[in-house]
Amino acid sequence: MTAWTHVTVSVADLDEALDLWSGHFGLEIVARRDGDDADLARYWSLAPQEIHRQALLATPQASTGMIHLVEFDQPDSAVRDGAEVFDLCPKNLDIYVRDMPVRIDELKQAGMTFRNETFSEVTAPDGTRFREIHLPAHDAINIVLLEVLGKEMAFTPQGYAGVGPVITIVDDALSERAFYANVMGLDVLNDNILDGPEIEAMIGLPKGAALDVSIWGGEGESLGQVEVIDYRGIEGKDLFPLATPKHRGILQITYKTRDLQGFTESLDAAGHHWTEVGRFDLMPGAGRYIRLQSPAGLVIDVFQPGSD
Repeated sequence: MTAWTHVTVSVADLDEALDLWSGHFGLEIVARRDGDDADLARYWSLAPQEIHRQALLATPQASTGMIHLVEFDQPDSAVRDGAEVFDLCPKNLDIYVRDMPVRIDELKQAGMTFRNETFSEVTAPDGTRFREIHLPAHDAINIVLLEVLGKEMAFTPQGYAGVGPVITIVDDALSERAFYANVMGLDVLNDNILDGPEIEAMIGLPKGAALDVSIWGGEGESLGQVEVIDYRGIEGKDLFPLATPKHRGILQITYKTRDLQGFTESLDAAGHHWTEVGRFDLMPGAGRYIRLQSPAGLVIDVFQPGSD
Protein backbone atom coordinates (compact mmCIF):
# COMPACT_ATOMS: atom_id res chain seq x y z
CA MET A 1 0.00 0.00 0.00
CA THR A 2 2.67 2.46 -1.13
CA ALA A 3 0.65 4.38 -3.73
CA TRP A 4 -3.00 5.31 -3.89
CA THR A 5 -5.02 3.78 -6.72
CA HIS A 6 -7.25 6.74 -7.52
CA VAL A 7 -8.17 10.28 -6.58
CA THR A 8 -11.86 11.17 -6.68
CA VAL A 9 -12.65 14.46 -8.42
CA SER A 10 -16.18 15.83 -8.59
CA VAL A 11 -16.97 17.79 -11.74
CA ALA A 12 -19.80 19.93 -13.04
CA ASP A 13 -19.48 18.61 -16.62
CA LEU A 14 -17.95 15.20 -17.26
CA ASP A 15 -17.54 15.87 -20.98
CA GLU A 16 -15.49 19.02 -20.30
CA ALA A 17 -13.27 17.13 -17.86
CA LEU A 18 -12.76 14.22 -20.26
CA ASP A 19 -11.80 16.62 -23.02
CA LEU A 20 -8.87 17.73 -20.87
CA TRP A 21 -7.78 14.48 -19.24
CA SER A 22 -8.36 12.15 -22.17
CA GLY A 23 -8.47 14.47 -25.17
CA HIS A 24 -5.43 16.64 -24.39
CA PHE A 25 -3.47 14.58 -21.85
CA GLY A 26 -4.18 11.19 -23.43
CA LEU A 27 -5.19 9.31 -20.29
CA GLU A 28 -7.06 6.11 -21.03
CA ILE A 29 -10.76 5.89 -20.17
CA VAL A 30 -10.72 2.59 -18.28
CA ALA A 31 -14.47 2.64 -17.56
CA ARG A 32 -17.41 4.96 -17.95
CA ARG A 33 -20.91 4.80 -16.58
CA ASP A 34 -23.92 7.05 -17.20
CA GLY A 35 -26.94 7.23 -14.92
CA ASP A 36 -27.72 6.11 -11.38
CA ASP A 37 -25.20 4.10 -9.37
CA ALA A 38 -26.85 2.64 -6.28
CA ASP A 39 -23.61 1.41 -4.70
CA LEU A 40 -21.69 4.65 -5.22
CA ALA A 41 -24.65 6.61 -3.87
CA ARG A 42 -24.86 4.35 -0.80
CA TYR A 43 -21.10 4.66 -0.35
CA TRP A 44 -21.57 8.42 0.10
CA SER A 45 -25.01 8.24 1.78
CA LEU A 46 -26.73 9.82 -1.21
CA ALA A 47 -29.83 8.93 -3.20
CA PRO A 48 -29.08 6.86 -6.35
CA GLN A 49 -30.36 9.58 -8.69
CA GLU A 50 -27.81 12.03 -7.28
CA ILE A 51 -25.08 10.23 -9.26
CA HIS A 52 -25.32 11.44 -12.85
CA ARG A 53 -22.19 10.24 -14.72
CA GLN A 54 -18.68 8.99 -13.93
CA ALA A 55 -15.47 7.80 -15.56
CA LEU A 56 -12.18 6.24 -14.47
CA LEU A 57 -8.97 7.32 -16.23
CA ALA A 58 -5.43 5.98 -16.06
CA THR A 59 -2.03 6.16 -17.64
CA PRO A 60 -1.90 3.17 -20.00
CA GLN A 61 -0.71 0.05 -18.14
CA ALA A 62 -0.66 1.86 -14.76
CA SER A 63 -2.80 0.75 -11.80
CA THR A 64 -2.03 3.78 -9.58
CA GLY A 65 -2.42 7.52 -10.01
CA MET A 66 -5.84 7.04 -11.61
CA ILE A 67 -8.59 9.68 -11.63
CA HIS A 68 -12.21 8.88 -10.78
CA LEU A 69 -14.34 11.68 -12.22
CA VAL A 70 -17.86 11.92 -10.82
CA GLU A 71 -20.60 14.26 -12.02
CA PHE A 72 -23.38 14.69 -9.47
CA ASP A 73 -26.89 15.71 -10.30
CA GLN A 74 -27.12 19.35 -9.15
CA PRO A 75 -23.58 19.57 -7.71
CA ASP A 76 -22.63 22.06 -5.01
CA SER A 77 -19.98 24.79 -5.17
CA ALA A 78 -16.32 23.97 -5.75
CA VAL A 79 -14.10 23.32 -2.73
CA ARG A 80 -11.62 25.95 -3.91
CA ASP A 81 -14.00 28.63 -5.22
CA GLY A 82 -12.23 31.94 -4.52
CA ALA A 83 -9.45 30.22 -2.54
CA GLU A 84 -6.01 31.67 -1.97
CA VAL A 85 -3.01 29.56 -2.97
CA PHE A 86 -2.24 28.97 0.73
CA ASP A 87 -5.74 28.02 1.93
CA LEU A 88 -5.92 24.61 3.60
CA CYS A 89 -7.38 21.92 1.34
CA PRO A 90 -6.57 19.26 -1.27
CA LYS A 91 -5.28 21.77 -3.81
CA ASN A 92 -3.24 20.47 -6.75
CA LEU A 93 -2.98 17.50 -9.03
CA ASP A 94 0.61 17.15 -10.25
CA ILE A 95 0.81 15.70 -13.75
CA TYR A 96 4.18 14.58 -15.05
CA VAL A 97 5.07 15.72 -18.56
CA ARG A 98 7.94 15.36 -20.97
CA ASP A 99 9.28 18.26 -23.07
CA MET A 100 7.64 21.00 -21.01
CA PRO A 101 8.03 23.84 -23.58
CA VAL A 102 6.35 21.73 -26.26
CA ARG A 103 3.44 20.79 -23.98
CA ILE A 104 2.88 24.44 -23.01
CA ASP A 105 2.78 25.56 -26.65
CA GLU A 106 0.30 22.81 -27.53
CA LEU A 107 -2.05 23.72 -24.69
CA LYS A 108 -1.84 27.44 -25.45
CA GLN A 109 -2.73 26.73 -29.07
CA ALA A 110 -5.74 24.81 -27.75
CA GLY A 111 -6.86 27.98 -25.94
CA MET A 112 -5.71 27.21 -22.41
CA THR A 113 -4.34 29.90 -20.13
CA PHE A 114 -1.62 29.36 -17.55
CA ARG A 115 -1.24 31.18 -14.25
CA ASN A 116 2.39 31.93 -15.07
CA GLU A 117 3.82 33.49 -18.21
CA THR A 118 6.28 30.62 -18.60
CA PHE A 119 7.52 27.62 -16.66
CA SER A 120 9.86 27.89 -13.70
CA GLU A 121 12.96 25.77 -13.35
CA VAL A 122 14.10 25.07 -9.81
CA THR A 123 16.86 23.05 -8.19
CA ALA A 124 15.71 21.73 -4.81
CA PRO A 125 18.14 21.56 -1.87
CA ASP A 126 18.53 17.80 -2.46
CA GLY A 127 19.68 18.48 -6.02
CA THR A 128 16.46 17.50 -7.83
CA ARG A 129 15.93 19.72 -10.88
CA PHE A 130 12.38 20.28 -12.01
CA ARG A 131 10.25 22.49 -14.19
CA GLU A 132 6.67 23.36 -13.36
CA ILE A 133 3.83 25.57 -14.47
CA HIS A 134 0.34 25.98 -13.03
CA LEU A 135 -2.76 25.39 -15.15
CA PRO A 136 -6.12 26.47 -13.70
CA ALA A 137 -8.66 23.86 -14.74
CA HIS A 138 -12.31 22.90 -14.40
CA ASP A 139 -14.07 23.07 -11.03
CA ALA A 140 -11.41 25.37 -9.47
CA ILE A 141 -8.80 22.59 -9.63
CA ASN A 142 -5.18 23.63 -10.00
CA ILE A 143 -3.13 21.33 -12.22
CA VAL A 144 0.63 21.51 -11.98
CA LEU A 145 2.50 20.30 -15.03
CA LEU A 146 5.74 18.88 -13.66
CA GLU A 147 8.87 17.78 -15.50
CA VAL A 148 11.58 16.22 -13.35
CA LEU A 149 14.74 16.58 -15.40
CA GLY A 150 16.55 13.31 -15.90
CA LYS A 151 13.59 11.20 -14.69
CA GLU A 152 12.54 8.30 -16.93
CA MET A 153 8.94 7.11 -16.82
CA ALA A 154 6.07 5.99 -19.05
CA PHE A 155 3.99 8.69 -20.73
CA THR A 156 0.91 8.77 -22.93
CA PRO A 157 1.54 9.40 -26.64
CA GLN A 158 0.64 13.05 -25.92
CA GLY A 159 3.50 13.27 -23.39
CA TYR A 160 1.68 13.08 -20.05
CA ALA A 161 1.45 10.66 -17.13
CA GLY A 162 -1.28 10.23 -14.51
CA VAL A 163 -1.35 11.97 -11.17
CA GLY A 164 1.98 11.89 -9.33
CA PRO A 165 1.33 13.68 -6.05
CA VAL A 166 -1.98 15.03 -4.81
CA ILE A 167 -0.90 18.22 -3.06
CA THR A 168 -2.53 19.05 0.27
CA ILE A 169 -2.06 22.36 2.06
CA VAL A 170 -1.88 21.96 5.84
CA ASP A 171 -1.15 24.10 8.88
CA ASP A 172 0.82 21.51 10.88
CA ALA A 173 3.42 19.70 8.81
CA LEU A 174 4.73 17.77 11.80
CA SER A 175 1.37 16.10 12.48
CA GLU A 176 0.88 15.20 8.81
CA ARG A 177 4.39 13.77 8.56
CA ALA A 178 3.84 11.61 11.63
CA PHE A 179 0.55 10.37 10.18
CA TYR A 180 1.95 9.32 6.81
CA ALA A 181 5.05 7.75 8.36
CA ASN A 182 3.59 6.02 11.41
CA VAL A 183 -0.07 5.40 10.51
CA MET A 184 -0.01 4.93 6.73
CA GLY A 185 3.48 3.42 6.70
CA LEU A 186 4.69 5.48 3.73
CA ASP A 187 8.25 6.55 2.95
CA VAL A 188 9.29 10.18 2.77
CA LEU A 189 10.58 10.54 -0.80
CA ASN A 190 11.43 14.22 -0.76
CA ASP A 191 11.78 16.71 2.08
CA ASN A 192 12.68 20.34 1.45
CA ILE A 193 12.19 23.93 2.52
CA LEU A 194 11.61 26.06 -0.57
CA ASP A 195 12.04 29.82 -0.30
CA GLY A 196 13.47 32.82 -2.09
CA PRO A 197 12.31 35.23 -4.82
CA GLU A 198 11.96 32.55 -7.52
CA ILE A 199 9.64 30.47 -5.38
CA GLU A 200 7.63 33.56 -4.37
CA ALA A 201 7.16 34.50 -8.04
CA MET A 202 6.39 30.95 -9.19
CA ILE A 203 3.63 30.41 -6.63
CA GLY A 204 2.49 33.97 -6.00
CA LEU A 205 3.57 34.36 -2.37
CA PRO A 206 4.35 37.46 -0.32
CA LYS A 207 7.98 38.33 0.26
CA GLY A 208 9.62 36.22 2.95
CA ALA A 209 7.19 33.30 2.74
CA ALA A 210 8.47 29.73 2.48
CA LEU A 211 7.15 26.23 1.85
CA ASP A 212 7.77 23.18 4.01
CA VAL A 213 7.37 20.42 1.41
CA SER A 214 7.45 16.66 1.83
CA ILE A 215 6.38 13.90 -0.58
CA TRP A 216 5.12 10.53 0.66
CA GLY A 217 4.79 7.21 -1.13
CA GLY A 218 6.91 4.19 -1.95
CA GLU A 219 10.41 4.00 -3.33
CA GLY A 220 10.26 3.47 -7.07
CA GLU A 221 6.61 4.63 -7.31
CA SER A 222 6.12 7.71 -9.49
CA LEU A 223 2.32 7.89 -9.36
CA GLY A 224 -0.14 7.97 -6.46
CA GLN A 225 1.88 10.03 -3.99
CA VAL A 226 0.86 12.62 -1.40
CA GLU A 227 2.66 15.94 -1.18
CA VAL A 228 2.27 17.89 2.07
CA ILE A 229 2.85 21.64 2.00
CA ASP A 230 2.88 23.95 4.99
CA TYR A 231 3.13 27.62 4.00
CA ARG A 232 5.34 29.25 6.59
CA GLY A 233 4.52 32.83 7.46
CA ILE A 234 1.00 32.68 5.98
CA GLU A 235 -2.28 31.62 7.56
CA GLY A 236 -4.96 30.16 5.30
CA LYS A 237 -8.64 29.29 5.67
CA ASP A 238 -9.54 25.67 6.39
CA LEU A 239 -11.44 24.37 3.35
CA PHE A 240 -11.04 20.65 4.08
CA PRO A 241 -14.61 20.40 5.49
CA LEU A 242 -15.91 21.33 2.00
CA ALA A 243 -14.16 18.38 0.33
CA THR A 244 -17.24 16.14 0.57
CA PRO A 245 -19.89 15.01 -1.92
CA LYS A 246 -21.52 16.83 -3.65
CA HIS A 247 -19.00 19.69 -3.67
CA ARG A 248 -16.88 19.91 -6.81
CA GLY A 249 -13.14 19.43 -6.89
CA ILE A 250 -10.73 16.99 -5.22
CA LEU A 251 -12.64 14.96 -2.62
CA GLN A 252 -10.47 12.05 -1.48
CA ILE A 253 -7.83 9.45 -2.32
CA THR A 254 -8.20 5.66 -2.10
CA TYR A 255 -5.61 2.96 -1.44
CA LYS A 256 -5.89 -0.77 -2.10
CA THR A 257 -4.56 -3.42 0.27
CA ARG A 258 -4.39 -7.21 0.44
CA ASP A 259 -4.68 -7.16 4.24
CA LEU A 260 -7.36 -4.75 5.40
CA GLN A 261 -7.72 -6.58 8.72
CA GLY A 262 -4.03 -6.10 9.44
CA PHE A 263 -4.26 -2.43 8.50
CA THR A 264 -7.23 -1.78 10.79
CA GLU A 265 -5.38 -3.52 13.62
CA SER A 266 -2.43 -1.19 13.05
CA LEU A 267 -4.80 1.80 13.12
CA ASP A 268 -6.22 0.60 16.43
CA ALA A 269 -2.72 0.12 17.84
CA ALA A 270 -1.80 3.66 16.78
CA GLY A 271 -5.01 5.04 18.31
CA HIS A 272 -6.12 6.47 14.96
CA HIS A 273 -9.87 6.62 14.34
CA TRP A 274 -11.34 4.85 11.32
CA THR A 275 -14.84 4.08 10.11
CA GLU A 276 -16.26 0.95 8.52
CA VAL A 277 -17.88 2.02 5.24
CA GLY A 278 -18.94 -1.41 4.01
CA ARG A 279 -18.83 -3.63 0.93
CA PHE A 280 -19.41 -1.92 -2.40
CA ASP A 281 -19.13 -2.69 -6.09
CA LEU A 282 -17.64 0.58 -7.31
CA MET A 283 -16.17 1.44 -10.67
CA PRO A 284 -12.58 1.63 -9.33
CA GLY A 285 -12.91 -1.67 -7.46
CA ALA A 286 -15.29 -3.98 -5.59
CA GLY A 287 -14.58 -4.96 -2.00
CA ARG A 288 -14.69 -3.87 1.62
CA TYR A 289 -13.98 -0.18 2.28
CA ILE A 290 -12.94 1.72 5.39
CA ARG A 291 -12.43 5.48 5.83
CA LEU A 292 -10.03 7.62 7.83
CA GLN A 293 -8.68 11.15 7.73
CA SER A 294 -5.27 12.74 7.96
CA PRO A 295 -4.82 15.23 10.83
CA ALA A 296 -5.45 18.11 8.41
CA GLY A 297 -8.66 16.52 7.14
CA LEU A 298 -7.81 14.73 3.88
CA VAL A 299 -10.30 11.87 3.42
CA ILE A 300 -8.54 8.56 2.75
CA ASP A 301 -10.37 5.35 1.92
CA VAL A 302 -8.73 1.93 1.92
CA PHE A 303 -10.29 -1.16 0.35
CA GLN A 304 -9.53 -4.83 -0.06
CA PRO A 305 -10.81 -6.33 -3.30
CA GLY A 306 -13.22 -9.19 -2.88
CA SER A 307 -12.81 -9.31 0.89
CA ASP A 308 -15.50 -10.95 3.04
